[in-house]
Amino acid sequence: MFSQLFQTVPDALIVVDDRGMIVMANQHAERLFGYEPGAMASIELEVLMPRSARDRHRVHRAGYMDNPRTRPMGASNMALTGQRLDGQQFPIEIALSPLDNEQGPRFLASVRDISETQRARQGVIRARYDALVARIGQLALETVNEEAVIAELPAMLAEALSVQQVAVAILAPDRKTIHVLASVGSELTGSTATEPAHLLRQALEDGTPILVDDLSSSYGVGHGWPGPAGHKGSLAVMPLLGRDRAIGALIARSTEPRRFDHDAQHLLRSVANLLAALLQRRLTEEQLAHSQRLEAIGQLTGGIAHDFNNLLTVVSGNLQLLEFEYSDRPGALDLIGSALRSVNRGAELTSKLLAFARRQRLQPLAVEPEPLLRDLEVMLRGALGDKIRLRVECEPRIPAVFADATQLDAALVNLALNARDAMPDGGDIQLRASERWVSVGEAGPELAAGHYVVFGVSDSGAGMPPEILARAVEPFFSTKPLGHGTGLGLSMVYGFVRQSDGYILINSRIGAGTTVEMFLPVAPDSFIAPVPVALPATDATGKRVLVVEDDPDVRTLAAAIVASLGYGVSAVASAADALELLRSDASFALLFSDVMLGEGMNGKELARAARKLRPGLAVLLASGYEDTPEDSAAGEVFELLRKPYRREQLSDGLRRQLRQKP
Repeated sequence: MFSQLFQTVPDALIVVDDRGMIVMANQHAERLFGYEPGAMASIELEVLMPRSARDRHRVHRAGYMDNPRTRPMGASNMALTGQRLDGQQFPIEIALSPLDNEQGPRFLASVRDISETQRARQGVIRARYDALVARIGQLALETVNEEAVIAELPAMLAEALSVQQVAVAILAPDRKTIHVLASVGSELTGSTATEPAHLLRQALEDGTPILVDDLSSSYGVGHGWPGPAGHKGSLAVMPLLGRDRAIGALIARSTEPRRFDHDAQHLLRSVANLLAALLQRRLTEEQLAHSQRLEAIGQLTGGIAHDFNNLLTVVSGNLQLLEFEYSDRPGALDLIGSALRSVNRGAELTSKLLAFARRQRLQPLAVEPEPLLRDLEVMLRGALGDKIRLRVECEPRIPAVFADATQLDAALVNLALNARDAMPDGGDIQLRASERWVSVGEAGPELAAGHYVVFGVSDSGAGMPPEILARAVEPFFSTKPLGHGTGLGLSMVYGFVRQSDGYILINSRIGAGTTVEMFLPVAPDSFIAPVPVALPATDATGKRVLVVEDDPDVRTLAAAIVASLGYGVSAVASAADALELLRSDASFALLFSDVMLGEGMNGKELARAARKLRPGLAVLLASGYEDTPEDSAAGEVFELLRKPYRREQLSDGLRRQLRQKP
């Protein structure tokens, strides 16, 4: 009866003795493992398994056979891998049960091929993983709050993978610390900053995933992250890849070894790609918003600076006329001189505002970095004080930079003085220049791909927290005490660099100092610096000047100064009035006009129209914006006098234009 049932049962059945040797096998077992009828008798049960699993199974079988009655039928089911006679491996499930037999202990092994069951189970798992990825992708597309999506991710992944810890971490701008954006089951929460652990650092530097099946045996205690020393299990670290390098990582840890199979790794990699795209989008939006905010502030400050320069022009001009009138009264000259010095300080402030607003007039030249830094070093060693240790470095054979030499010099001095002020008790400042190529992959919204010279200023000061760093280049924002600085130093540097088609990068960390880098373009090989030409003086006798200025106070003052220089003067408020006067009166030798004239033509357009009427007319323009009065389409360049101007500057400009008029 037993023999009949043994052969007809649909499962593969094998009877073994207490030594693990096969006594008999039914036909289903022989077909399952690829043996001829009767060929399985007298072979060891473990021969039906891969070599790597045989010792482990022998230990388990021996433990069971020593005390089989303590285990109910089927209690010893195990998912294993079987091996056919031809070496092919497949998943099986084995259940052991004791048999009563007169010939000694016997055990019945019921073997089931679970290949289809396993494939079905894997299909269900993959479908669930795919649904999760689709859900996360939809949330990322629809959300206006990326932080909320990121906060939900760890819990969603931990539940789907049945793991204990999941964390999303990003690198700080200094690329030395990490910020944990969201986590579940981890000791690291919120925005805690920590030094990256060994495995995380490796994944971030290489930009490749890290998988550890057994933390305790593979890497030793303390190398796993996140989690304190002594944690065991398995770990998966998926880097979040930006345009050119990793910007963070998605980390999952389980207390079980070998927890992350191929499907789990695929899920983590897919979510990491979505997360990287989400973070990159947020970063791009933040950069755009920051750029737009600075642009709006720049437009506002540029307008304020223009109006303020007009006021300063009136004050300065009238003081200069008084200075000329009272030249024989020393007491009056002292008072006037003090007032003029205050006007000059106001003009310096507006110059910095215009630099931030990118409305200053630049004269870029091919500037050699090494002589520039050498001259700066001599000057700064005296200006920084004895408590500051200055180190200047310049790469050999560095190319010339294409920049306004005066503004570049001023920017580096500003950065050095800011660094000094960040270290009231003394410290180290490093000033350096290096050559840098920026690839297309490294380029961003503000940094174009190309060839740059990078000027860097680093200090060993206290550093800036993220909320201060985010506002560092805004005008009038300063952490210095009241009366110590205007908050325009960094904003001037920012404006100069951006107007020079460059990029400014600021890295700072509390306790680790600050580094400011200016990326400025390399001078083109075809650039030839203009050679200044000295012009002789011109007699003002009998020459008439037409003054055009929409501000009545500035117009009155400009006419008065021109008249004090010996010229005949007529003054009008608009371009239309100026052109009408030029048509009716051919005696004007020079047109002196403001660039901004309110409604109608501006000063540049007026100058071109006037030249059509009077080809020999000399032109001098003035502006509180300092923008370059150049029209590439017209091919004409007019000299610009910056407001507020001194009487001597206006005199030199008028004489120069009268000497070189077409």
